[in-house]
Amino acid sequence: MAKPQLTYYVDIVSPFAYMAYYVVRTSPVFKECEVNYIPIFLGGVMKATDNRPPNQIKNKAKWINIERERWAKKFNIPMIPETPKGFPANTIPTQRALCALSQISPDKVPDAITALYHAYWVEGQQVNKPDVIEAVLRKALSADVVKKVMEGSATPEVKQLLMSNTDKALEEGAFGLPWFAATNSKGEKEYFWGFDHLGQVVDHLGLEKPRAETGGWKSML
Repeated sequence: MAKPQLTYYVDIVSPFAYMAYYVVRTSPVFKECEVNYIPIFLGGVMKATDNRPPNQIKNKAKWINIERERWAKKFNIPMIPETPKGFPANTIPTQRALCALSQISPDKVPDAITALYHAYWVEGQQVNKPDVIEAVLRKALSADVVKKVMEGSATPEVKQLLMSNTDKALEEGAFGLPWFAATNSKGEKEYFWGFDHLGQVVDHLGLEKPRAETGGWKSML
């Protein structure tokens, strides 16, 4: 029987995508699942679907931060209480770096995502600036790989890859993040949006459910 598979689209700018990533990466619930992380440009998805960032919607800007803090607390996810300076950042350079890494050393992509998310959503660093990107990646990757990533980020091939990844997310129905494409062991594929739907992702994938009283899962299952 095939292992459940989860395709997870990533942009460092999204706090809820960060929280979902943190849970998928650290929770034993997903240990039997093959996960593929694909860097996209969330701004491109939002524009293509005529969507608006929460901080541009009256009342929602305040509410979304309250919701972010609630979920982070329930799942013990490290996160700064305030949004990073200049939020939302234009993360095209960041996402191109991740795309370049996916071509150079794909097995290191999760390590780089972890480092960048931590730098932005825990430390508040400006991870869209090339010098910051390079410094953060050096904490997770070898100097040689970082050098290749930074050089490769500016190539037409990597720029096209980011656009292609973003188009793929759109084709699969994405209109925001977090966005999941989940295929269970029966080969049945479904799509899910939102951190608060992680429980449905677990259920569809046929993964062993955590005890309902365990942390934030009680609010989902």
